[in-house]
Amino acid sequence: MNLLWLIPILPLLGAVINGFFGKHLSRTRIGVLASSMVAGSFAISLYAFLQMLGMPEESLPVIQNYFTWIQAGSFQANAGFMLDHLSGLMILIVTGVGFLIHVYSTAYMHDEPGFYRFFAYLNLFMFSMLTLVLANNYLLMFVGWEGVGLCSYLLIGFWFKKQSAADAGKKAFIVNRIGDFGFILAAMLIFWTFKSVDYVQVFSAAATMPLEPLGIVGTITAICLLMFLGAAGKSAQIPLYVWLPDAMEGPTPVSALIHAATMVTAGVYMIARSAVLFDHAPGALLVVATIGALTALLAASIGLVQTDIKKVLAYSTVSQLGYMFLACGVGAYAAGVFHLMTHAFFKALLFLGAGSVIHGMSGIQDITKMGGLRKEMPWTFRTFLIGTLAIAGIPGLAGFFSKDMILAAVWHSPNFGKLLWAVALTVAGMTSFYMFRLLFLTFAGTPRYTHQDVHHVHESPRPMLIPLVILALLAIVAGYVGVPPALGGHEPIAEFLQPGALAEEAHAGSMALEWVLMGASVAAAGVGLLLAYLFYIARPELPARVSASASALYSILTNKYYVDEIYEAIIVLPIVVTARQFLWRLIDVGVIDGTVNAVGELVRSSAGGLRRMQIGYVRAYAAWILFGSIVIIAWFLR
Repeated sequence: MNLLWLIPILPLLGAVINGFFGKHLSRTRIGVLASSMVAGSFAISLYAFLQMLGMPEESLPVIQNYFTWIQAGSFQANAGFMLDHLSGLMILIVTGVGFLIHVYSTAYMHDEPGFYRFFAYLNLFMFSMLTLVLANNYLLMFVGWEGVGLCSYLLIGFWFKKQSAADAGKKAFIVNRIGDFGFILAAMLIFWTFKSVDYVQVFSAAATMPLEPLGIVGTITAICLLMFLGAAGKSAQIPLYVWLPDAMEGPTPVSALIHAATMVTAGVYMIARSAVLFDHAPGALLVVATIGALTALLAASIGLVQTDIKKVLAYSTVSQLGYMFLACGVGAYAAGVFHLMTHAFFKALLFLGAGSVIHGMSGIQDITKMGGLRKEMPWTFRTFLIGTLAIAGIPGLAGFFSKDMILAAVWHSPNFGKLLWAVALTVAGMTSFYMFRLLFLTFAGTPRYTHQDVHHVHESPRPMLIPLVILALLAIVAGYVGVPPALGGHEPIAEFLQPGALAEEAHAGSMALEWVLMGASVAAAGVGLLLAYLFYIARPELPARVSASASALYSILTNKYYVDEIYEAIIVLPIVVTARQFLWRLIDVGVIDGTVNAVGELVRSSAGGLRRMQIGYVRAYAAWILFGSIVIIAWFLR
């Protein structure tokens, strides 16, 4: 356990070496160095995790305080890490998936300029994310929180000469700052209320406080709502989700690492970590559940009609994050974290699979220009199929178990549980439809590309395929840590997470009801699959006919509900106009510059008048001396 500090420090060391000396290193050494540092972090994480499993429950959490970071009056914040079941699971996910994506990137980014810079950013991101999940107080978590935001900006805008990528990076940075404002206010309010930002002290004090009834916005509810604002920014929930689809302008490994498997789950982690606080604020939980359900539905509906392979997966990520927040909002924190884990595997697999397709298709991302890639890219197809089956909730794969746990928990929720369950079930069907639509349009049928656009379709090299195979295996087996009682299991993932900070209530229901809920989930997935098969394999002319008959709805979905345009009109444009016309032209140019210029003009004019006194004539000087003498004599004789 004394090696905890090495888990984030190793990637930081890799970032420093590649960042400062990468120009002088070969690409092979850069890739090996960056990947090795993350592999070292994974090895230490696994060692610490196994040690933790052998420790008695009363010895947890393991806390390592290294030094006093901030000391100001009664306020103290330590630089320290905390290892418990939740953070232990998270560091395995972050380092494990992160390592595979680093390996994949060595081949995918091999010919890109700025290769060393890319891996320096990736390693820096790993350091920030690991700091976030290992921190033992809210202030240190905020440091990691801001770090992943910075790295997100750097990696989304990696191709900074491309205007759309530069704009997407700025958009992500600005939208995240809105959420971060809520987080820092929550941290301040936590200190004001509990006189500490340390997890153990805050949670032990909060556990003794009375429950704040639904409809009452007390201190804890305010803290939780502010924290959720931060989570909504980082994890792309309504109304701050707009940055994540645009973030697909970055390289595909960035999409897989930051915007599918790790960074965007930071908000879910924060709420799960703060379960003690949220359990005392049912009003805040209802807000989390409602926003999560609405986000899942909104993003899934947009994903139905997208044609960019990465945009489909981006809206899928937003939708699945909504699922996780929905779980946390009904108090099923373990279910939310379970889905976070399975989603990390199958969504990283899908993004890397998409990258393999783009690599083999000479950069083409439009799925309407693909087709028939099953024969040309067999390994990519097989692994992508597994990822699709997993996210769709097909029985036997990881996504089925985690979605089933969420749907069961939502059904039993006392606050609008049945309504939220209906929304979640609808989203499950939509997810199955748009993912199989993506699969069929990309890999099935006949090729729709021309040899002018694609010179040679080919399978990806081994450094890209091996991570795909490993992630595909994880997407199959990861769900078996959450087998429900109806299938003879006992959901060990819930039992594993519950002893820590995740104290959720068990939703006990009849075995018959479990089977009914599970059957509904499988039916929704099946309906989505069959509709996708009907539309894109059996009757490929149907999509055009349906879109023509429902042109208004199709236009709304294609244009993503015009949310970006609405934000531009009611938020961005007024701010720009106000800044340009009032703050710049009136205040800066008119008042500030005008005042400075007026003073300068006054001095210049005065100097011009006084200059006339120095004309070089002795008679003029004598006259001025006489005039001055008369004035002085008159002053004394008055």
